[in-house]
Parts: sequence; structure tokens; C-alpha cells
Amino acid sequence: MQRSGAVTAVTSPTASTATGPAFSSLVASRSASVVDISTLRIGTDDRAAELEIAPELDFADRLADPLPVSARISQTRDLASGVILTSDGLILTSAHVIAGVDEAQVRLDDGRRYSGRVIGVDRRTDVGLMKIDASGLPPAVIGDSTGIAPGDWVAAIGAPFGFHGSVTAGVVSAIDRYVAGGGEVPYIQTDVAINPGSSGSPLFNSRGEVIGINSMIYSGSGGYMGLSFAVPINLAMRIAGQLKSTGHVQRARIGADFQEMTPALAQSFGLKQPAGALVVGVDPNGPARTAGLLRGDVVTTFDGKPITRSAELQQRISQGRAGSRNAMEVWRRGAVRTLWVTLSEEAPPRGVTRPSVAVEWGDGLGLSLGELSSSQRMQLGIDGGLVVRESAGAARSEGIRAGDLIVAVNDTRLDHIEDFQRTLSTIAPGRSVALLVWRDRRLAYVPVRLPERGLKPAS
Repeated sequence: MQRSGAVTAVTSPTASTATGPAFSSLVASRSASVVDISTLRIGTDDRAAELEIAPELDFADRLADPLPVSARISQTRDLASGVILTSDGLILTSAHVIAGVDEAQVRLDDGRRYSGRVIGVDRRTDVGLMKIDASGLPPAVIGDSTGIAPGDWVAAIGAPFGFHGSVTAGVVSAIDRYVAGGGEVPYIQTDVAINPGSSGSPLFNSRGEVIGINSMIYSGSGGYMGLSFAVPINLAMRIAGQLKSTGHVQRARIGADFQEMTPALAQSFGLKQPAGALVVGVDPNGPARTAGLLRGDVVTTFDGKPITRSAELQQRISQGRAGSRNAMEVWRRGAVRTLWVTLSEEAPPRGVTRPSVAVEWGDGLGLSLGELSSSQRMQLGIDGGLVVRESAGAARSEGIRAGDLIVAVNDTRLDHIEDFQRTLSTIAPGRSVALLVWRDRRLAYVPVRLPERGLKPAS
């Protein structure tokens, strides 16, 4: 039973094992399906800030309190890569690239730029899906990651350190590589050079098909050291299909924690081989407890298939269907027992909700403004201005941020929100307006372009 919508992608019509010049030219021809992604994350670091605006006690909406003017607003910009899945702008990348971002800009191979919208992320497999409003894009050719083997030639196209369209090549070093801290992902290990900016880039086989999404490197210096890891494309596409349908990934669970077996542990538990998944904890209210699973059991088979590593068991469980009944063989005190467990559905991850701020004026600039009280003006030593409670869109792109004061529009002084509203309504759409910004006791004009549409009060 299919529980999620599929992401339809282009598949290769031919199968060639050519390497050398043919390989390099074929891979280079796939660059049109690779995109650069630049992201912006904004946070507030007010640990060392002096409280220069003291909210009055009678403020009704504490969420609307202005930030201290000297609060440090961190703006973290990252570069990454992605691959086009569909001609209408669906893009596959790494979850850590787009999770929690405030803005995402996508640059196509021909130089066009679009704002990206996050569809969903799955941190457990490091798969992310986003969308741009475009059409007629060249989708990547999607391959089959089960057909690769150590020694196969592979290549990556990405933007390491912002260098667009960089091609690096190497071989598959290992498959089904489970990495500590990498969850249940059977990574493809390669020696393809991957550096910051390459996260989310596609890994191509010798036929120019995408067989992985480059996710991480193993490094003691922060740079490439010969070990790169990619999420197999079969897994990434399955996750992308669920993200497209529901925004999250549906997983099954049994309510138990497992540990890898080692030769020493196998000897301790009387096993001939260090295989299976050692049970280290059982949820008292989960299906595993109902099935009779105990701490110290070693799960050796699940649904008739042998278990060699705990990550394999976790992967099979999570990919199972909630409500299905599965047989488990466990090793307990020198004997093999068969237990039957009914899988339950894992709760979807809780999203991070951000406090919303009421927007007094729908200016199209992305500004939410508040008025200063007389005591705040005295404290700041300023006789007017509107405090920026929230900044987004065009205003944030020009560097205006929460905690700033908008003192004037061009040469018109601002004391009330109505002043801002009235002044902007007289300026033609599409023209730039100069906002006089007060920050850290210094003034500077910041030009911001008004939207092409007319301005109107927020309803």
C-alpha cells in the first residue's frame, strides 16, 4: 500500500558504462539540472546587549515588544546546491541546507534567480524538498542507486565555496555505509571532492544519472579529506515523495532502542557471530513491550530477513506499514524465540512555531512597525521614529532588521504609523524610497524599492 505521493522524475533511456572523455562530457552536460542555493537564517543574540528600550508594563502584547536596539541580530548566510526534479521547479537538496531558513534564493545554471519555498525536510535522512515558481526547467535524469558498486566512477556537480558548476569525480569507495550520527541512512561513500557549498549536490554515475545526494564529509579540518557520503537516490526519492504529499515522512515504530553488536558483546550473550540488534530499552507503552520484547534480547531476523546491524532493523521498521504484524526472531538466554509485533505510526516531528507579530501596515516592504512611548524616546535621546518589530522581504534584503528605528521616509519625519502610511501612499509603485534608519546611535539612509502594485492598508 503506497502511503505517499510519488515524485515523477526522468529516467535514462540508455545504459552505457563508458568512462574517460565520454564520461566527463556526459556528466558536464547535466549541469543545467543543478542549481545553487543561498540561504539566510536570522537569529537574535542578546546575551551581552544593554536594554536600551524598556517595554512599559502596560504593553498588552508582549510578543510585540520591540527588541533592544543594541541586540545582536545574527544573519547567517550559507551556500549549497540542489538538483531539479521536475520542469515546474521542484528541487531536491539536503535537509540541513534549508531547515529553518528565513530566505532561500535559487540560481539556475543560466543565471536566473528565484525565491525558494521549503516544501518539507526530513532531518533523519537529511533530505529536503523545495519549490520555485518556474516552468520549462531541465529535470535531472534519475538513476537506480541499488545498481552501484565499489569502484564505479561517479561525479558531483555543485558550488563549493560558491564556485558555480564545479565538477569533481572519483569512485565509489563503499556502499551501505552506516555512519555514527547518520541515523538509518545506508550512505554511498565516495572519494569525490566535496566542500562547503556542495551539500545537496547530485552524485552522478557514468551514465549521467543521479544516484545520490551529497550530504556530508568526514573531516578533521572542516574541508575535504577524501571521504564523502551521499544519500542513495532511491531513498531520497521515496522521502521526497512523502514530503511533497504531506510535508513530513510517515514512519512506523515498535517502541524499542537498539545497539550494535560487537564481538565482545556477542560472546557475552552467547552468540557465535556479532550480528543482530541488541535491545537496550523498551517503551513500557509501545508495541515491543506488548510483543514481549525485553532488554538484553538480540533481534536476529525481522519479517523473515536476517539482521546484521541495528541500523538495518531500524530502517526496516520505519519503512514498514503501521498496523502490520511482523515476526521477529530474538536470541534470549541461549535460545531463539519468535515474537509477533504490530507496528504503530511514529508521531510526525513537531514543527518550530515562531511568534507572530501583528502587522499594522501592509506596505509590501516586509516591515512591521511600532510606535515609541514618551519614556522610550527620552531613554533613547530621540524625539521621533518608529521601531521595527519585524523585518522581511525587500526591507530585510536591504539590511533593515528588528530593533532598528525608522526616523524618516525621504525627508518626511515619522512620529506615528499613520505618517509612514500616508507618506508611502504618495510614492509611485516600483520606485525606491529612502528610509532613514537609526541603529546604535547612528543614522543612515537605506533605499528600498516599493512593490510594483499599489499600496494599501492591511485589512
